[in-house]
Amino acid sequence: MSESIPVLDLGPLRAGEPGALDRLGAELRHAFTEVGFYFVRNHGIPQSLLDAAFAEAERFHAQPLEAKLAMKINEHNIGYMPMRGATTRVNAVGEVALPNANEAVFFKRERPANHPDVVANVRFRGRNMWPNLPGFRDQILATCDAFEGLALSLLPIYARALDKPADYFAPFFKEPMYTLRMSHYPQQEPTAPENEFGIAPHLDTSFMTILAQNRIPGLSLRLSSGEWVDAPAPEGALLINGGMMLRRWTDNRFMATPHRVINRSGRERYAIPFFYDASYDAVMAPITADGGPARQPPITYPDFMTGYQRTNFHHAAEGEEKVELQGA
Repeated sequence: MSESIPVLDLGPLRAGEPGALDRLGAELRHAFTEVGFYFVRNHGIPQSLLDAAFAEAERFHAQPLEAKLAMKINEHNIGYMPMRGATTRVNAVGEVALPNANEAVFFKRERPANHPDVVANVRFRGRNMWPNLPGFRDQILATCDAFEGLALSLLPIYARALDKPADYFAPFFKEPMYTLRMSHYPQQEPTAPENEFGIAPHLDTSFMTILAQNRIPGLSLRLSSGEWVDAPAPEGALLINGGMMLRRWTDNRFMATPHRVINRSGRERYAIPFFYDASYDAVMAPITADGGPARQPPITYPDFMTGYQRTNFHHAAEGEEKVELQGA
């Protein structure tokens, strides 16, 4: 595996240059078969919008705990997850770890109270909860719109990376599922146990995760050699990786790379990852290299996420059959 994270420049594609899509498809294929992460430049999202989103994350987590707990996370994976609310017993690289030293709040696509899925209480299709912070809601929705627009623009590159027509993924993303997570990592003491992490080594669940670059270090990824390397933060670039859904959908051809956060920077750290997936009812049959039998059967978003949450988070396991909590 290359120790450098590939950089995809979207400028030529956005300018309509001939051959740009196929070139980017080849670069993406390399990124996901060798590293599992890549950067994008000339992505079109203003830095001012990203800076504002980070500021809102800090503003949210600066609230008193009782204000945040009024938005406690629910079965839709919407709302506030308190510090150490995600339990990791055995993480993605087989280590035993303490509960994650972070707190987070989750938002999904905005839906009105009379939306049919809201009325029917369809899981993962609930309404957002909003704090009493003027301007917060508008800024978060603008951030989600920007990330979603970028993700949609990247789908043709993913299709070409898999030797499919550019519009191959369009039917699967008519109303994509997404989650914006706004995390706060307090400073971890130098004397903290070795198995305490901001987020323990884990794989994302998503088809695509878009991560705005953080000026506070702490994120690292694991090479196939087992070595952990710090993720750089090139100016103006966004970091993107694939998760377990992408790996499954590509019949394990594309990687989902373990990554973790350890915050020993001496400062408070915030992150705003955007997790992007197919439409709720899209049936994702693995795309095999030769069209032959796949390693796993087709699956939908709710089936995948329900199984994942029940084995990873306190709030999903409450009131249900007890399971061993794994992952991150």
